[in-house]
Amino acid sequence: MTLEIRFGTLIPQIYSFIIQTQEVFMKYTDGNADALKTKFWKALADSPFVFLQRDHEPDAAVPMTAQLDKNADSTIWFFTTRDNSLANMGPATVTFAAKGHNMFARFKGVLGEEKSAERLDKQWSNFVEAWFPQGKQDPNMIMLRMDLGTAEIWDGDQSLLTTAKMALGMDVRGDVDDKNVKTAL
Repeated sequence: MTLEIRFGTLIPQIYSFIIQTQEVFMKYTDGNADALKTKFWKALADSPFVFLQRDHEPDAAVPMTAQLDKNADSTIWFFTTRDNSLANMGPATVTFAAKGHNMFARFKGVLGEEKSAERLDKQWSNFVEAWFPQGKQDPNMIMLRMDLGTAEIWDGDQSLLTTAKMALGMDVRGDVDDKNVKTAL
């Protein structure tokens, strides 16, 4: 027995399914901005690697590990050296892509020196110490605090529906337009 699939008859059936189920998926503009922010924080905690740049040096973005605290209010921390241009502090921008490429964000804030010994102890880890073998007393180490401002977050998690539409060459711009939010962190 031979199975023959005729794409000429299959495509209209898939298209019909797509049109019928298109309204089932919620959009973040329908009141789910908080859900998207929650998803963003979980993705950042799972893979806290970002590109950080001072706004005065847009061509000097460097990969950094964001130090997070779930109880902190709109703040993240970074460790670097005093001779790094980031130590000049000031307005900065972070660019983030989640591990699975299902979440993207770009957010702004202000870098300043974190001088709290309690915060240093809380954020210090073996991973940080690997970069600063002299430990917490390394004279060239600086802990930066970034007070977060505005952000734009994109949900790159594509539904089966969107994937099927792309496979058929259908326009998916409307499906992804509403999968982002501009918000304060």
